[in-house]
Amino acid sequence: MDFDHLTRTMRRLALEAGDKIMSVYESPDFEVKSKGDASPVTEADEAADAIISAGLCAAYPELVLITEEQAESHSLEASTFLIVDPLDGTKEFVQRRGDFTVNIAYVENGIPLRGVVYAPAKGRLFYTQADGRAVEETGPFAKDSIGPVTPLAVSAPDNGGLMVVASKSHRDAATDSYIARYAVKDMTSAGSSLKFCLVATGEADLYPRLGRTMEWDTAAGDAVLRGAGGHVVRFDDHRPLTYGKQGWDNPFFIAYAPGVVLHQG
Repeated sequence: MDFDHLTRTMRRLALEAGDKIMSVYESPDFEVKSKGDASPVTEADEAADAIISAGLCAAYPELVLITEEQAESHSLEASTFLIVDPLDGTKEFVQRRGDFTVNIAYVENGIPLRGVVYAPAKGRLFYTQADGRAVEETGPFAKDSIGPVTPLAVSAPDNGGLMVVASKSHRDAATDSYIARYAVKDMTSAGSSLKFCLVATGEADLYPRLGRTMEWDTAAGDAVLRGAGGHVVRFDDHRPLTYGKQGWDNPFFIAYAPGVVLHQG
């Protein structure tokens, strides 16, 4: 795999999809439909998926493509694949809260090696470079030329006062109970895969997720966090979270900066 070409391709497609998403987001009204699992989907999800899927299939016709918005792809199996959530955080999008992202990742043998997370409403773009290290690029973003980037590195956490980030739309009593086991200095809420990126930048130390997620929700953010020196592990046994699982469901998980002393669930 030519990782430089992959980085540039994923980055460009994320930006193109982000432009389309924002054109819908800024319109006075847009239709919201319900999928089979009762989760919302909008024309922005579908248009962004079309842009990304066409671009990835043209650039990498040999790779399996898994995408949230194409149910037929969910029955595929592969050890190496591209995985996409064209609009993660649709609830945040519908409520015009800005915490939504475009997610594209490349997975090999269960590991998300490369990924891009773009939050178009917030003007934040995170991705792994060709060498696997994670960066945040400063806008304005040109499609075919990379601008100034800042290398990302996780924090050196203080277990006497951790910075915790949790889901904005999916907080529950179990999550709050688990967080209460830590000494917390500050806690923030964020939507979508931005939570991984906040750990990657050092803005947070710990992100526990005790709720249902799919691999397309997490792969890109996981790749960015890994590229910044962080970890994502299963909640139950603290083994690394892997990808390519049948059905594409994730177990509960914990994303964190090394140095955080994890508690058992």
